[in-house]
Amino acid sequence: MTAPDPPRGQARPRHGDAIRDGATARTDTATAAFEAHRPRLLRIAYRMLGSRSEAEDIVQDAWLRWVAADRADVASPDRFLARIVTRLCLDQIKSARARRESYVGPWLPEPLIESGTDVVDEDGLTLTLMLALERLSPLERAAFLLHDVFGLPLGEVAETLEREAAAVRQLAVRARRNVRSARPRYPVTRDEGERVARAFFEASASGDVARLRTLLADRASLSSDGGGKVPAFVNPIRGLERLLRLYAGVRRKGGNGRAALVAFAWIDGLPGYVSRERGGLLQTTALAIENGRIGANYITRNPDKLRHVARAVAARPGRTAGDGTGAGPS
Repeated sequence: MTAPDPPRGQARPRHGDAIRDGATARTDTATAAFEAHRPRLLRIAYRMLGSRSEAEDIVQDAWLRWVAADRADVASPDRFLARIVTRLCLDQIKSARARRESYVGPWLPEPLIESGTDVVDEDGLTLTLMLALERLSPLERAAFLLHDVFGLPLGEVAETLEREAAAVRQLAVRARRNVRSARPRYPVTRDEGERVARAFFEASASGDVARLRTLLADRASLSSDGGGKVPAFVNPIRGLERLLRLYAGVRRKGGNGRAALVAFAWIDGLPGYVSRERGGLLQTTALAIENGRIGANYITRNPDKLRHVARAVAARPGRTAGDGTGAGPS
């Protein structure tokens, strides 16, 4: 039996067209399924790697593998994709650790600015906790994140890591023990965080040593990440008196040079701000606060890590900032 003629003015469909249409439909279905899981995959990759740009590359690689897979045999797409992303991240960590051995100065995670629209900042991990994760082995980090943060069953984590469940349980136990000190005993409220960040910006900008003394803890520290590409402190600065001398000196050397405050923001779960320093250099400052005082100050200046910052700040609704003087090493 022959197919009926198409309506007047339309060409009869060719067999190749039908094949292409079918392939397009399957790809569209795969895309829709993948996009539903993309936010979670980005969070896993970012927390594993500490780099937003690398996380996006990992998720893109996972997409290519998802399209090429026999999806009819995939019973649980979310677990299948989490497994792919985790294994890709474990491979990436090997090369990342080699690069960090030659990294100039302190290494800090790529700052993640809370924008209200970014899907990656929803799991509540702070920058201090991410730095603690850096001290773990890759498998410990994966076990802790997948089980404790993202809620995967222990058996699923074991399958992902290709280890026995008992071994994975021990990985998670060691990880929890090592990161326990990085968890704040008393979480900082939004109001308190923004109050301290504003006060610190104003005091450090003006070189108000007396005010800084009331804001900084006795064992406060400062770490600045320039990656050898822009001026930054090569070693962390530790201790209240050293930090007071540092900020007083930075202010004196700054002369009439002024930096612009871009916005106050929450950066990887910590209060802080984004600023443009002398020469137009973009910088983020994140503050770890406990008992009302700043215990650690994390400054990121490496331009390779700040590509998402301007976009994230611009996306924050209803928040603008006026100009101010900068507060950081220049």
